[in-house]
Amino acid sequence: MENYLIAMAVIGGIYALMSLGLNVIWGMAGMVNLGLIGFFAVGAYGTAIASMKFGLPMIAGMAIGTVAAGLAGAGVALITARLRGDYLAIVTLGMAEAVRIVAANTIWLTKGTDGISGIPGPMRGQLSPTQFNLLYLVIVTCIVAVVYVLAERLRAAPFGRVLRAIRDDEQVAAVAGKHVFAFKIRAFALSAAAIGLAGALYAHYTSYIAPDLFVPLFTLYIKLSLLAGGLGNNRGAIVGAFVVVFFLESTRFVIPYVPGISAVQGAALREFLIAVLLIVLMRYRPQGLVPERMPRLPVAGVAGGPAKATA
Repeated sequence: MENYLIAMAVIGGIYALMSLGLNVIWGMAGMVNLGLIGFFAVGAYGTAIASMKFGLPMIAGMAIGTVAAGLAGAGVALITARLRGDYLAIVTLGMAEAVRIVAANTIWLTKGTDGISGIPGPMRGQLSPTQFNLLYLVIVTCIVAVVYVLAERLRAAPFGRVLRAIRDDEQVAAVAGKHVFAFKIRAFALSAAAIGLAGALYAHYTSYIAPDLFVPLFTLYIKLSLLAGGLGNNRGAIVGAFVVVFFLESTRFVIPYVPGISAVQGAALREFLIAVLLIVLMRYRPQGLVPERMPRLPVAGVAGGPAKATA
């Protein structure tokens, strides 16, 4: 049981990292991205190929996966940044499916539907499963902490304020002299890089990846994480990720007590229970568990604000 809880904490950390990345593009810039799992797959395959085919160390492979996902995000943004709403969502969803299909058919590079196995993890052969999970939990926690600090600094920086201005009213931001298109591309690249880093961590943790793992449902879980935690709030992104993981895993223990259902029906019931729990959460906390708080602007005559003009 202890090993299981540690493993779920690792998965929760990976979800949190993806939620932080999603918060940049959706919570701050207001762009709907349904292609998260595509960037996740790019990061996972990037580090797996670098580690397995070229023998690079884990850190170098993760860096390659992160950069590859960031570049993919910038490329997608160049095509989609001028799209809005449903059009942007459909195009990004199609991109994610295109990545999965390419991974399934480029057998010479990704081994196709057989997937890539034996991806190295830190000291995997020298540690017991529990010790390995504990070590990986420390690694994931440190990475999430660093990304959280960077995301908070980004949110408070002028770049973050421009993104929120674009989210609230893109035309006003453009009239104010901001290059909206350039800001969207950078936001997309940063978001995709964080999600790609999560994919790299996942690949080294599970030691196996295949195209069938990267399905659109995974994107839905991350979007629900951000909604449950609080859209636009980095702390909420982390809290919501662990809440969704808790919902996903807690229902696993409920299904065996339901009599007269098959395994397929149990899986469907589990998805239904997850949906009900999230609907209840959003019904009573529509702003999320940790709502976004807008920074206070300095007021004239108050300490730290501009001095009041005198005659």
